[in-house]
Amino acid sequence: MGYVSVAIVGRPNVGKSTLFNALAGSRIAIEADSPGVTRDRVLYPLTIEDRTFDLVDTGGIGIVDSQKLENQIERQISLAIDAADLLVFLVDSRDGITPLDEEVARRLRKAGKPVLLVASKVDTQRIEDNLPSFHALGFGDALPVSAKQNRGIYDLEEAIYQNLPPEDEAEEREPTARELPKIALVGRRNVGKSTFINQISGRERVIVSDTPSTTRDSLDITVNADDTSLVLIHTPGHRKRGQMADSIELFGHMRTERAIRRADAVVLMLDAMEEIGKVDKQIASFILENYKPCIIVLNKWDLVQEQNPGITLDAFTKYVNDRLPGLHFCRLAAMSAKEGTNAWEVIGSVIELMEQGAKKVGTAQLNAALVDAQRKRSTKAKGGKLGRIYYGTQTDVSPPTFLLFVNKPSQFDDNYLRYLTGQLRISLGYPEIPLKIMLKSSSEKEVGRYSANSY
Repeated sequence: MGYVSVAIVGRPNVGKSTLFNALAGSRIAIEADSPGVTRDRVLYPLTIEDRTFDLVDTGGIGIVDSQKLENQIERQISLAIDAADLLVFLVDSRDGITPLDEEVARRLRKAGKPVLLVASKVDTQRIEDNLPSFHALGFGDALPVSAKQNRGIYDLEEAIYQNLPPEDEAEEREPTARELPKIALVGRRNVGKSTFINQISGRERVIVSDTPSTTRDSLDITVNADDTSLVLIHTPGHRKRGQMADSIELFGHMRTERAIRRADAVVLMLDAMEEIGKVDKQIASFILENYKPCIIVLNKWDLVQEQNPGITLDAFTKYVNDRLPGLHFCRLAAMSAKEGTNAWEVIGSVIELMEQGAKKVGTAQLNAALVDAQRKRSTKAKGGKLGRIYYGTQTDVSPPTFLLFVNKPSQFDDNYLRYLTGQLRISLGYPEIPLKIMLKSSSEKEVGRYSANSY
């Protein structure tokens, strides 16, 4: 099956992201009343009937960006138009034809691609009666939609489906797949995530700038590593909630947390030239809460080596573990995203971590490890009684989840659970990933759940 791309284009603030989300059936792109929110290309694999294609949200053509990123935004729009098999030209039904709409129309005619003219914000019949004026743009009648009222969305889907290229004419590329392994790339602002994404994808996939908060949406980007296809989730840079400039940054913060939740593994990128701070610790805590395999990457390692020739990664290990103690078991790597040094090695390490987390051990092996752990160290006595583990079983993978039947869950404090988790990592072959332990009383009257991955 060939690859197909459908891009939504238009001037700023006509409702492209709102329409994109309505078609996707989820709030993928950030929506806001202010123009210029979308900067990078946001992709979503949309299926209509028997066809799956990339639906692409783009920035506003002709935007005047507050952070002077017009050229980079324009570059991303051009790439989307060049790659598209079908263009959805969105205009605002309430504004009528504007000079910028006419400029967009001229540009799309030069592109030589099929174009669907769509009028947004058609909330009433009175507004719809004014749509014939858009015929002057040269793309036929405007299809009326109201994304917020879900009006006309089905008709638009049908029109898109009818205008897709025949399958045998589509360019032969791998389509974006919903079920590919997903890796969330997270970190604070200006740590180098966008540069890393462009290195791995081998193209100018996202805007790279020294300007903070350049990336606003979380972006799913498909890449190929050897014979493995996977999705990198590029997230906005984090900073303290109290320092967020507006609701757009807050939306970006929420999307980072959502990206971690839906990812199979996480790359936590740190700036090796900066101290590990509160924001890094907040991200680490959220990774732990969601039991995600994680590799900690020190970016800008080339700059560190320039300042300190002969320095080794081992010299950073104790520092990172002291600042991020919950992730003490995670693999640590050094990289230069700008130079591409060790970039692919990082991806390979994440794949190994996912494979590690997908492993299931036998019940006999698990219980032998539990016996050995209790022999080496027992719980503290409470009320004259010691906590006892009768037996355990693995109930799930990714993360490896173990249900332990005990005499009383409350007998097992956090210190003992930290010890027990460490022993299981060593004994069962899970040295670098989080484990989830659930305790259940043998009488089945008392159940306790513990986040053992923070140990």
